[in-house]
Amino acid sequence: MMLSDPAKKYSPFVAVDIPDRQWPNQRIEKAPIWTSVDLRDGNQSLIDPMDQERKQRLFDLLVKVGFKEIEVGFPSASQTDFDFVRALIEQNKIPEDVTIQVLTQARPHLIERTFEALKGAKNAIVHVYNATDPMFRRVVFNVNKEECIQIAVDATRQIRDQMNDAPETHWTFQYSPELFTTTEMDFAVEIVEAVMDTYAPSIDHRMIVNLPATVEVATPNNYADQIEWFCRNVKNRDTLIVSVHPHNDRGTGVAAAELTLMAGADRVEGTLFGNGERR
Repeated sequence: MMLSDPAKKYSPFVAVDIPDRQWPNQRIEKAPIWTSVDLRDGNQSLIDPMDQERKQRLFDLLVKVGFKEIEVGFPSASQTDFDFVRALIEQNKIPEDVTIQVLTQARPHLIERTFEALKGAKNAIVHVYNATDPMFRRVVFNVNKEECIQIAVDATRQIRDQMNDAPETHWTFQYSPELFTTTEMDFAVEIVEAVMDTYAPSIDHRMIVNLPATVEVATPNNYADQIEWFCRNVKNRDTLIVSVHPHNDRGTGVAAAELTLMAGADRVEGTLFGNGERR
């Protein structure tokens, strides 16, 4: 049976209530912290993923371009990524002024494997995430809000302790409430603040909170509203580096990055030339 008006099957995106938004009057006057995720996010999008030699060539190019933060892989997810991270460290292929980043899910054995990969690194960002969207909580993970928070807190505690056990590395902690843009904003703040309470960032040792548009479900002005609302409402904002990770499902990934910088973001994760997951 054909629908007489197919548009009626869709519900409008629930926008943030922020009538006094300030971001439209802001100007971008300085560059954000740029973080390349080509070697992880970009690699996931390829039918034929890069081997270690190809990843090394791209890493060297990213360094030459000028990136100072480079996500080099998901070492707990594949032996190829694990071996690549180890090769970068053991063969001294990371410049002194470049920090590598790795991604891990909030699972104890994957976090353990991640730190095995990073042993001996000079500068490293450990990026952990768990899904906070209500559909994922209910359908995928079958957890309530409190259980979702506990997953994030337990992972943060494990990462904090493992960082303390390896003081020879200069560590940075990064947390992502995955599917941030489809998560209730008050819950996004609640789970991030629980993570902050566990990790205890300070003005002198900030943590990164990455707020991804995991699926681009609305126009970029909505993403900017969400970032401004978050920055206004999260506690101890000055102990955070607020990062965004746009996707390009609607073809507005670049606009989303620009508007969120106007809304208060400090950092952008992205890939070159659209070489990324839905970019």
